[in-house]
Amino acid sequence: MKRKYSVELSNVGQFTDRYMACGYNDDYSVEQLFDRAKSVKKITGCELCGTWHITEQNAEHMKDLIEDHGLQLVSIIPDYFAQRKWGHGAFSSKDPELRKQAVRDTKIMMDICADLGGEIVTVWNGQDGYDYPFTTDYVKERTWIQEGIKECCNHRKDIKISIEYKPREPKMRSFMSDAATTLLMVKEIGAENLGVTLDFGHSLMGIENPAEAAAVLKMYGDKLFHCHVNDNYGYWDDDCIAGTIHPIETMEYLYWVKRLGYDSWFSFDQYPYREDGRDALEEGIEWIETLGAIADSLDDKEVDEVIATGSGVGFAKLIREKMLQKKY
Repeated sequence: MKRKYSVELSNVGQFTDRYMACGYNDDYSVEQLFDRAKSVKKITGCELCGTWHITEQNAEHMKDLIEDHGLQLVSIIPDYFAQRKWGHGAFSSKDPELRKQAVRDTKIMMDICADLGGEIVTVWNGQDGYDYPFTTDYVKERTWIQEGIKECCNHRKDIKISIEYKPREPKMRSFMSDAATTLLMVKEIGAENLGVTLDFGHSLMGIENPAEAAAVLKMYGDKLFHCHVNDNYGYWDDDCIAGTIHPIETMEYLYWVKRLGYDSWFSFDQYPYREDGRDALEEGIEWIETLGAIADSLDDKEVDEVIATGSGVGFAKLIREKMLQKKY
């Protein structure tokens, strides 16, 4: 399988956390970020974050940069999470004007995405959630999200809206927290251009199996619109280099998205704080290519025979021999 790779542009820049607000590496201009992304072989697409990279004011310049670097715009992620005004929610804000603004911002990014040749606006409801019991009307605030997303979907049918779920962070509990909950809302809204972004690390955080989450999203309405790849230890969104912590789960994920017929982008969403982001991206691609090659070498009949028995020993033997390319 020939996989298409893109990168969220900040992944090749410098990274900050709450302890190292000054950043762990050098800062880069947007132009330098494009240069660094393009220098990585096999990267043919890019994802942009609203206000971080793209605004109404610089959209034409960003279009030139994308074209000059021979990249394709894959997705725009509107910024509902890194500005103070969204601190208490965007689509679920108790302030109706902020809810309207979240919808307006999304529509603007949909228009820009279309003008720049993209096809997906990824909605990550990072601040739509809650921290404490008895602070939230779960029905009302979920309804507000649903109404806002539906309005965005109706804005234009040629751009897909893809909801990226995550169990927590920055809010301690997120409304869009797992594949099934997100899919319920997607199905309730019922728009053809509405689906789900499966972030490998977010799935691990939610104690999901990413391969199964992909199957659920494909089974119930073909709603697997986009994939983010990275890795973590399972309890936080570490955004480590893809494949380095959970290689077997990554391999199974790559096997199943192929078997399920997913043929769109694998977009790198890594934040390896103390590493050089460009080098980490290059290594992440090598891990996905290597694990993907093993997954591609698996014969469906062999896999089905193991599945038919449900044998953990059978699985272990099959994958060990494929990984090591040798029978002992």
